[in-house]
Amino acid sequence: MQAKTGDRVVTHGRTVGQRDRVTEIVEVLGPDGEPPYRVRSADGHESVMSPGPDSVVEPGKKRRR
Repeated sequence: MQAKTGDRVVTHGRTVGQRDRVTEIVEVLGPDGEPPYRVRSADGHESVMSPGPDSVVEPGKKRRR
């Protein structure tokens, strides 16, 4: 799994009715885009994570100049 700053990590809910958790990568801590990643959730909480098999990385939105 490789990512860059600004990409999103989507962690799928593990049980019926549990929502997906979407976080934004604010810092890549591993070499060559590998985990772990420092991520920020919508409520502003930051944590360090190494995504598991229930997670996918989606490209971040491109910023307009």
